[in-house]
Amino acid sequence: MTGKNQTVVSEFLLLGLPIESEQQNLLYALFLTMYVTTVLGNLLIILLICLDSHLHTSMYLFLGNLSFSDLCFSSVTMPKLLQNMQSEFPSIPYAGCLTQMYFFLFFADLADFLLVSMAYDRYVAICFPLHYTTIMSPKLCLSLVVLPWVLTTFHAMLHTLLMARLSFCVDNVIPHFFCDMSALLKLSCSDTRVNELVIFVIGGLIIIIPFLLIIMSYAQIISSILKVPSARAICKVFSTCGSHLSVVSLFYGTIIGLYLCPSASNSTVKETVMSMMYTVVTPMLNPFIYSLRNRDMKGALGRVFCKKKIHFSSAVKEGEQLFKKERKENS
Repeated sequence: MTGKNQTVVSEFLLLGLPIESEQQNLLYALFLTMYVTTVLGNLLIILLICLDSHLHTSMYLFLGNLSFSDLCFSSVTMPKLLQNMQSEFPSIPYAGCLTQMYFFLFFADLADFLLVSMAYDRYVAICFPLHYTTIMSPKLCLSLVVLPWVLTTFHAMLHTLLMARLSFCVDNVIPHFFCDMSALLKLSCSDTRVNELVIFVIGGLIIIIPFLLIIMSYAQIISSILKVPSARAICKVFSTCGSHLSVVSLFYGTIIGLYLCPSASNSTVKETVMSMMYTVVTPMLNPFIYSLRNRDMKGALGRVFCKKKIHFSSAVKEGEQLFKKERKENS
């Protein structure tokens, strides 16, 4: 079977989370709440950016794309996880497994690159405030959004095509809650050395280089702020950088530990928990850290709701006037 490029397995069984049966309903409610929070939080950000003209800037262009990426990234795995938690046979078709793997890689990489664009935008805004509009031109902003979409498309497709050439013979049980690339490689009865090499080399470049660029950007921001002895500015920047870097560390730390520095001592439970951190927790936290704590976003929220309230009040008054007019005519 090793020399044949034939897939015998037609579906995979996802073992899901290693939890006790008495904890099933409680964790199901918890994950459902987290997923709904992720969806609503990111949708709110996208709607505010679309509706409020004050947010039509480069910073919020990146935020809008990141929110869309987080929304889709969480939706790749969470609905299937919730479905399988209520199913006696948590299976996924072979084609569905590869599709899930493709979109998982796509939106994970997209968030990866968008975090770099956001860090660069903040670096220019703080270190070169007088030249910000010149440097962050519409053409550059568009490039910093389009380029991640193009790169992630090819990167996700490469891994998916390499996975499709492998054979899966007898064992079809995936000890995970989604079609994780490393878990699929362990099940394959083909030679996986090419896949592992591509993961280590190209995957390393996709993860390590953006991570280093983000660290360098924020190092320059901190260095620039420390040169100006303003306690208020220092507190503000450190608050922003600390929140951003905490999520960046959570996102990149778990991915690097899982895919680039795998350990033989890593248990299935440990790998599952680490995966939950960057697939579920990080997309849920991003709206609070990047946007909902932001003064501009709060202002946009107030303006949108005030505008809706004014429109509603005007509609009510017009309705009352029409009602009075019709009543007067009838009498």
